[in-house]
Amino acid sequence: MENGHEKQTSGSEKRRTIHDCAQLGDIDGFQKLLQDDPSLLNERNPFYGVTPLNLSVCYSIRSEDISLVETLLENSADCDATDDEGLNPVDHLSKIQESGKLRDLLVSRQQEQRKKKFLESCKNQKEKMAALEKELTNIVGLDELKLQLRKWAKGILLNERRKAIGLAIGTAGKLPHMAFLGNPGTGKTMVARVLGRLLHSVGLLESDNVKEVQRTDLVGEYVGSTGYKTRKKIEEAKGGILFVDEAYRLVPEDGSPCDFGIEALEEIMSCMDDGKVLVIFAGYNEAMQRVISSNEGFSRRVTKIFKFEDLSCENLANVLHIKMNNQAKDSLLYGFKLHPSCSVDVIAELLKRVTTEKQRMKMNGGLVDIMLNNAKGNLDLRIDDDCAEREELLTIKLEDFEAAAKLLPLC
Repeated sequence: MENGHEKQTSGSEKRRTIHDCAQLGDIDGFQKLLQDDPSLLNERNPFYGVTPLNLSVCYSIRSEDISLVETLLENSADCDATDDEGLNPVDHLSKIQESGKLRDLLVSRQQEQRKKKFLESCKNQKEKMAALEKELTNIVGLDELKLQLRKWAKGILLNERRKAIGLAIGTAGKLPHMAFLGNPGTGKTMVARVLGRLLHSVGLLESDNVKEVQRTDLVGEYVGSTGYKTRKKIEEAKGGILFVDEAYRLVPEDGSPCDFGIEALEEIMSCMDDGKVLVIFAGYNEAMQRVISSNEGFSRRVTKIFKFEDLSCENLANVLHIKMNNQAKDSLLYGFKLHPSCSVDVIAELLKRVTTEKQRMKMNGGLVDIMLNNAKGNLDLRIDDDCAEREELLTIKLEDFEAAAKLLPLC
């Protein structure tokens, strides 16, 4: 007792004590410590990385008493937890015993645990792949990117299943840094945000954070400030994605090596090998070629380049429907819906009739935002407050889009 209170055991003392209990066969002491802190069950010893189960196996061999091992297994001690040598308790025991009650017990429980892990990973894979497909429905076109995402996701999830049954496989490798090439409004930023959620959900990223930056966020006004500003943004993106929009602005058209943008680009390149952040460079196709050719390490580090094509009328009509079905609560259009007459085919035909190819190429998805906002404005204008019913107040009709098209900016 100390000052009327029982002296508390520190975390390091608990870890040492629970390993001592396992090594000495102290079942009562072990159970008491485990009751206070269940997370200690598979705690690795700081010296050799061994778990309490490893040490209890050693005790059982010496004492020919397997009761402590049974206690640990009843509490679901992990039979596949490895030490610093990469060996689990069954591996260690197999070096000593080819058969016996202790080995039979461990092998049997290991098989049970692996079966349970496998079934859980199968369920987990189905749920995550379903979530992936749901996210992909919000991406119009980009079939190559979608295929790549499916490959990454399925590969990572299958590796979880492989590990669940005790197969030794390699690590995930380096993060797949990318470049998104395309005109404004083709969905580059939106896809980056979706990517953040997807890659986090399958374990490739620690966080779904997507830090969006441009030249002004990275480049300083005097010598020495660019490196500091850029490193700060990289740190803010740590564990997630650093999305460098209009990345071509970091490289001057005249090729001047003194531009601070070059320093920012080199700073970003230097962080791309440590696996702490995934970098996506985005910008116009032709302008981005300047970035790609300006840095020798770009092609080595940026292994995936995706081209975002201009959206067709059909694509734009699909984007319009997707946006209407996924409005945030703080959106001007939250709670509104489309009239049945505003099908994807009908909206696509309308866009072909009332917009030019130049308008569509210059605005892409931005054209959809303008159309939706203008259509909602026309709905407000034509509603008669005295006779409007609930459905009429919230339903955007084809005539609203016809009126909205007349207000599109000329290109």
